[in-house]
Amino acid sequence: MAARLPDAVLFDLDGTLLDSAPDMLVAANAMRARRGTGPMLLAELRPHVSKGARAMISAAFPGIDEATREAWVPEFLESYQAELGRHCSAFDGIERLLSTLEAAGRPWGIVTNKPEFLAIPLLPMLGWQERCAVLVGGDTLPVRKPDPAPLLHAAGVLGIEPRRIAYVGDDERDIVAARAAGMPSVVALWGYRLGEDDPFSWRGDVMVEDPADLCEASAWPVA
Repeated sequence: MAARLPDAVLFDLDGTLLDSAPDMLVAANAMRARRGTGPMLLAELRPHVSKGARAMISAAFPGIDEATREAWVPEFLESYQAELGRHCSAFDGIERLLSTLEAAGRPWGIVTNKPEFLAIPLLPMLGWQERCAVLVGGDTLPVRKPDPAPLLHAAGVLGIEPRRIAYVGDDERDIVAARAAGMPSVVALWGYRLGEDDPFSWRGDVMVEDPADLCEASAWPVA
């Protein structure tokens, strides 16, 4: 079968399309400062970003108990919202990839576990509001990744069979969700991972080192 671009592509957001770790770092350090703790380094927080707010709070405050961490989630999100889009940027190669998809007439969208109130405002900041065909946030549905429902919902909005849509993500939850949704999956190796994470064990269809590699049809999994 000849290599071809998928009929559509869905992306995770943080760690896949967007290098949001710098915004997250300012938010985490604001919380640390309020508690009389010095700043942490970007390298210390970066691997935890794709794991979500709770993982980042735990990284910023090692040894914190679960109840306290849970109570601090709204504060972290509020601190992050204050910094939203101020320090982040698309990963190198992403704009070229999105332009390639658009030139080929392939719609693209976002399925993220980030709440809508944080995900939607990023689109105009990045110049994507007229380009992104669908955005599903972590609170759009009652469930979120690794449940496949958000990906299937996005496929329904696009009106394209899941098997004709590729999903690109940097976390195991992304690949689990794609597999359950019947979508070919791409492991974004440029994203955020903990040292113990083993992307080979996630059983993605392909693994890609650089977003620009996906400008070539041969880099995509064959549906």
